[in-house]
Amino acid sequence: MKGAPPSGRGRVVVTGLGVKSPAGNDVETAYARLLAAESTAVVAKHLVEAERDLAVEMACLVPEFEVEPYITRRERRQLDRAAELLLCAAVDAVSDAGESALVDLPSSRVGVQVGTGMGGLGTMEGTTFDYGAHPMTMPVHTVPRTMANSPACRVAMRYGFRGNCATYATACASGTTAIGEAARRIRYGELDAAVAGGVDAPVTTTIVGAFAKMRALSRRCDEPDRASRPFDTDRDGFVMGEGAAVLVLERRDLALARGARIYGEITGYAANCDAFHIAAPDPEAATATECMRLAVADAGLSPGDIGHISAHGTSTVLNDRAEATAVHRCFAGQSPPLTAVKGVSGHLIGGSGALEALLGLLCADRGVVPAVANTLGSPEADLVDVVIGSRRTIARGPVLSNSFGFGGQNACLVLTPPA
Repeated sequence: MKGAPPSGRGRVVVTGLGVKSPAGNDVETAYARLLAAESTAVVAKHLVEAERDLAVEMACLVPEFEVEPYITRRERRQLDRAAELLLCAAVDAVSDAGESALVDLPSSRVGVQVGTGMGGLGTMEGTTFDYGAHPMTMPVHTVPRTMANSPACRVAMRYGFRGNCATYATACASGTTAIGEAARRIRYGELDAAVAGGVDAPVTTTIVGAFAKMRALSRRCDEPDRASRPFDTDRDGFVMGEGAAVLVLERRDLALARGARIYGEITGYAANCDAFHIAAPDPEAATATECMRLAVADAGLSPGDIGHISAHGTSTVLNDRAEATAVHRCFAGQSPPLTAVKGVSGHLIGGSGALEALLGLLCADRGVVPAVANTLGSPEADLVDVVIGSRRTIARGPVLSNSFGFGGQNACLVLTPPA
């Protein structure tokens, strides 16, 4: 199988996975929901009960789960929703990879890299509503709860990982950026392993209201399970979601030496910026096209080697159109099969790219491309090979995972199944 990176640099493999997402709170549940192409969007009770006259009151929410096996009650009081979700997903991923083996590595050689677009904005909103008139009565943990770097730091503190601990804010590309940058640090010798992923918890009245005001969200509130429809003719915006996805990355030689289970390899990564508009993508999609080409080249591959694409696929008119244009140009009109997780999970903002990369790797390894939920077709879907109606069986091979965020932030990963 093609996909080994060029010589002269370290190889980076994935040895642990963890999710807390609308599609499920464990990896296999989330994968099964994606294969079934079942939307998770619902009317969000807390948005309705807020009585703030929101134009949109639906979202994709993480199913309830027992938090206390992961986090003590005392610690939970110190965490924003985003930090809580990320830490729980990270605990699952580290356990999956083999906690004792990671902890036994030199602590300075293990890092934490997390992407988030919103950070602790949910806590800031709640604190402003509840204590704005009397700020000196606010909880003492308000500052650490609102810090954008809190999720990454909490993971480092949990395990004593003292390597580079960084937080990336590249809007909707944040999770992809974090995984790519973690892989780079391992690839070039700065780290031996890293806990990497993305998270956001943006289903709050202020955030949902703000996105609705700019008409980025679907208005199909009477049929939420049909609202998110990437690359469909009748798409009218995305559905806001929350969640976290985490991958444990390691030097391949170390993982092989300890007999670790290897899910696959991070073989390519690229990031750039449209420098075009703060919210809209460049309709010519030249920079997004280049980002995909660079990621594929970084993996030592040509476009024809890519087995399928895990698209950004927001379900907005402009973004899906631009992405389809970019894919068409990158692959010279010969698009590999393309799917879009957001039809199932909604848009997790900083968590989306990590979830899409994680599920994309599983699909690549198992030789299946899920159909895009709610999508019947469109001129954009005709331009590229969007999988519609039923899942498609393919040969095992590399997946290209795309993320394109506000501000023109583009990031792409190539993930390759194990040989």
